[in-house]
Amino acid sequence: MKRSGLVLATIAGCASLSAYAQLPQQADQWFKEGQSALEQAKKVKPIVGPAKNVILFVGDGMSVGTITAARIYAGQQQGLKGEEYKLSMEALPHMALSKTYNTNMQTPDSAGTSTAMVAGVKTSSGVLGVNESIKRGFCNNVEENKVKSAFQSAAEKGLSVGFVTTTRITHATPAAAYAHSPDRNWESDSSISSYNKNNGCTDIAHQLVNFDHGDGIQVVFAGGRREFIDKDMKDEQGFAGKRSDGKNLIEEWQKRYPEANYVYDRAGFEKLDDKSRVMGLFNSNHLEWELDRVKENIEPSIAEMTSKALDVLSKNKDGYLLMVEGGRIDHAHHAGNAARALEDTIAFDKAVQAAIEKTDPKDTLIIVTADHAHSFVANGYAERGNDILGLSMSGGKPNKDLTGKSYTTLMYGNGPGGIEGARPDVTAKEVASPDYIQQAMIKLKSETHSGEDVAIFARGPQAWLFQGVVEQNYIYHVIADAVNLK
Repeated sequence: MKRSGLVLATIAGCASLSAYAQLPQQADQWFKEGQSALEQAKKVKPIVGPAKNVILFVGDGMSVGTITAARIYAGQQQGLKGEEYKLSMEALPHMALSKTYNTNMQTPDSAGTSTAMVAGVKTSSGVLGVNESIKRGFCNNVEENKVKSAFQSAAEKGLSVGFVTTTRITHATPAAAYAHSPDRNWESDSSISSYNKNNGCTDIAHQLVNFDHGDGIQVVFAGGRREFIDKDMKDEQGFAGKRSDGKNLIEEWQKRYPEANYVYDRAGFEKLDDKSRVMGLFNSNHLEWELDRVKENIEPSIAEMTSKALDVLSKNKDGYLLMVEGGRIDHAHHAGNAARALEDTIAFDKAVQAAIEKTDPKDTLIIVTADHAHSFVANGYAERGNDILGLSMSGGKPNKDLTGKSYTTLMYGNGPGGIEGARPDVTAKEVASPDYIQQAMIKLKSETHSGEDVAIFARGPQAWLFQGVVEQNYIYHVIADAVNLK
């Protein structure tokens, strides 16, 4: 009977293939590409088992719409129509969607979302490394409501840990991995009231320098020097600090780790050796947007920082955890400036590609995601290959609204480009500027986050565990499972 069943199945399969081969669309290029994609998908086998290393990429504010627009933009930069292009992150074999809400907010902030990703629990908006029992801005019960991040646990286990970000290192996304604070804005001591200091709260920069888990933090590449030095001090580039306690925490870090490297500009970065510990703070504030960075060339790119971080961290035979944040995607969206948001997304994707090339999928789990979305949309019936940053065009002519005015493909639900009174017409020349602020429906000083789900892309050991739609805090649990932090 088993033999008979096999014969019947074979006959049925042949009949199916025969019928398939007779489809009229079989010669169509799209059909062939679909078949090729299917065959490639069948070759993907889940990598089950432990990971030695984990790299968590966070595109701050990198909504699905941002990824789509960046994909098209990157393709058009290479002379393609754009829609058919694929970013490096999109080539990772496993994916899911992440629900980003905070415990008290339908639309989240980066502090609560980052805490969810690195510590495994959702929490309130605006707080770092603590659970939802904390009231924002109050120190009374921080100690008993702390949560431990995967980075703290990994360091205690003997793994190396590192952070790369285009924001201040004390900004919300990286800070959730090493600090505990009832307010994300307490980046230096000058932001904390005397009352809260007396109740035991310390600022985020102080907590970074005094990270006491395992062997400490091996790599920091970021901005934010001002949070580490006193307001009466000047940094290497002549900018004043923000602290009010008279401290220079950079010098304190150097005294704590005399064998380590400290650099503050691209020249110093390029001279770095592969010592086991390095801090690079390349700006007093955030690093420059990618569009501006390439003009000035005084800061390393996020891809270069990622590559160097991996050189340092990979020296640990026991493995490492690395967070890489493309933080200025978010800032460009807040400014309503799509061009800079897309340029920073592409730069972030190049960092993903650098990690793909420098790691082995058999032992390194790569996760690419976002902390939240933005009110950013691609709308209108633009023709294929239309300039994604330009006017919405069809048949060589601008599409018009009911009043006969042109509009762009990319717009925002709210933000600085909000319309007051009648919507002004826009021209192709106007929107071609990289400084152009996209129009928005609601006028706000700063564009807001949005509450949609965000994508998770993954490769490596246990990446197959990303399936369907998950809560954002699930990301931590996959990381902890992969490197056995339980």
